[in-house]
Amino acid sequence: MELLRSHNLPLPVRHAQGGTEKRSSGDPANWRFINWIWHVRGNLTLAPEQSSDDAFDRLEPLFRQTGTSHTRTNDTLTFRKKDPAAQDKMSIFDGGVLQIEKSSAGSVLRYHLTSRILLFCFLAPLLFLGFAQLTVAIGELEKPSVGVTDKSKKPEKRDAALPQNPIDKILGAPAPEKPKKEEAGKSKEDNKKPSPTAAYVFAALFFALYVIGRVLEDRLIKALFKKSLLGS
Repeated sequence: MELLRSHNLPLPVRHAQGGTEKRSSGDPANWRFINWIWHVRGNLTLAPEQSSDDAFDRLEPLFRQTGTSHTRTNDTLTFRKKDPAAQDKMSIFDGGVLQIEKSSAGSVLRYHLTSRILLFCFLAPLLFLGFAQLTVAIGELEKPSVGVTDKSKKPEKRDAALPQNPIDKILGAPAPEKPKKEEAGKSKEDNKKPSPTAAYVFAALFFALYVIGRVLEDRLIKALFKKSLLGS
């Protein structure tokens, strides 16, 4: 993958230890998609007269925040965040690497950031969908079988006819209707049944939150870096 080259772009320590950049196993295309879920990568072309030191000097204030530690060596800056402040513009990210690559065409800033918050928002819908399916399965198990229901039912006693006014009877008015006990009983039973609706709603909310956050954070961090490099 051109964006991160293992021989010149070190990853954050936790990824290096965890071996997340090993690509010898599995389909590389599938791994890139899984990796994309909580990894944000991008690049910015530096101004022709801008040096690596000047670029990092302009970016460094972003990493002088509460809960942020960073190291800078040559053309690489590595940072980590732990309990960042709410006003930190990069609080969604846990760590990452920024590197400036030089070529005859000019210098390019490449960055690779990771976010556990994005990963959580991606996994949360799957968790709630699992709850929904579990609720449906429990509801199916609680349904009594037809045979058991028939045996448990006692012969219904016929209710006595409701008294009718003699005048209404002479005029041919219909007899008063008996209350529908079966329908009332069914409605109460339906209200007691566990419903998966709430789980589906939360799954949809977290899925929307992830999609919006993943696209938005990608653009916001690029705009933030660009603004810092321009010094505006």
